[in-house]
Amino acid sequence: MIRNEAEYQNASARLKEEQARLTEHRARLAAAGMSPEEMKHVIDPIESFHLQLREEVESYERLKRGEFDELENLRGLGHLLIALRIAQGISQRELAYKLGVHESQVSRDERNEYFGITLERAIRILDALNAKLRTKVEVEPGRDMLAV
Repeated sequence: MIRNEAEYQNASARLKEEQARLTEHRARLAAAGMSPEEMKHVIDPIESFHLQLREEVESYERLKRGEFDELENLRGLGHLLIALRIAQGISQRELAYKLGVHESQVSRDERNEYFGITLERAIRILDALNAKLRTKVEVEPGRDMLAV
């Protein structure tokens, strides 16, 4: 996951370089007389990396536009907290200042996507980002809520 503008710039530059390298590699393989099946076998791992990098860049761009994924049972809360910071254009340093912690703490927490975060801590981060998280409870049809 891309967490800041510097990582985004690096990933975008790498994406352009990888696209050029992929095109060049295809041309060399074709010139070497490889069949389409052989080329696919060689190119697939490179394309897989390229697609993953492109997805990360596009995901960061969606976050910058304020487009968020839905949470289910609070899964992905850490990712959402990072997304909110990115969407608001707040740096890790600025968030750390608002929380009264060192920037390295925010960096470490985000690297781990806030794994194991307490609800109290999540609330502090949401408050620091001036964000509200609303929940909607749905019970699956046919499930007895009182059953143990």
